[in-house]
Amino acid sequence: MNATFRQLQLFLALAEHKSITTAARACHVTQPTVSMQLRELADAVGMPLYEQIGKRLFLTDAGRALVDTARAMVDEWAGFEQRIDAMKGLRRGRLRLAVVSTAQYFVPGLLGSFCERYPEMDIALELLNRDAVVARLRDNRDDLYIMSMPPTDMALEQHAFLRNPLVVIAPRAHPLAARRGLALEELAGERFILRERGSGTRLACDAHFQAQGFAPRVRLELGSNEAIKYSVAASMGLAVVSRHALSAALADEPVAVLDVADFPVMSHWWTLYPRGKRLSLVAAVFLEHIEAVARAGELGPVARL
Repeated sequence: MNATFRQLQLFLALAEHKSITTAARACHVTQPTVSMQLRELADAVGMPLYEQIGKRLFLTDAGRALVDTARAMVDEWAGFEQRIDAMKGLRRGRLRLAVVSTAQYFVPGLLGSFCERYPEMDIALELLNRDAVVARLRDNRDDLYIMSMPPTDMALEQHAFLRNPLVVIAPRAHPLAARRGLALEELAGERFILRERGSGTRLACDAHFQAQGFAPRVRLELGSNEAIKYSVAASMGLAVVSRHALSAALADEPVAVLDVADFPVMSHWWTLYPRGKRLSLVAAVFLEHIEAVARAGELGPVARL
């Protein structure tokens, strides 16, 4: 069986994007080139690797088996390249990160300081909802993952590096904005705008409300912190968001943080990866960088709450 490394890379792109056109764009080649290379790969395997039904593309059993093998080969080669670079005294390589969307407020700062220190590094960043990050984690698609609510049904290496306070926000002109020491029960008559079910913020919020015996009246469920903030500012309801989603200077925000008993709800941000996974050199260096930045308190005022 003869298959080229490039064919395996193109097939992995097809498996990820479920589209020949998108795979070609991601790999910076033409669509006919991808189609031809994948036909040759299927001929080498001796079985179809995917099928097209209408506009949707599905991997066959042989295709799904090839994904695991191809991914392992590509990962091993990337690790070899990084070990060779290390022997040469270089610090270049490729870092693959999958991060939940709320972490967008501090991850760019981490990556910026990392790339400033190691300018030869390439970064592949996936910014997704929690369910999508967990799916990538299960498939071992990336070097490291960052989220606030790690799955509990997987064997993981986990490192807490930053606090993640959840706060209640309201329109600036809301009567409760000027109050102090609010009891949670005083919010019973308010409508709430919450993150979508399955998000880390929603999981922590639901667990806290359940523990307090509080049932919020949910008006909207949204998948974007920015959409939630502006919906609150438009007087559509109250919300619970990560403090990281708000500016360090709250006066710059169109919303106010309410002083509610048992808030902020405190969780943490974690870096994680499957237990037993051999980290690449780049991933290990980035993990050290995150922990050093966190110890130095350089992640902004939220880290000192």
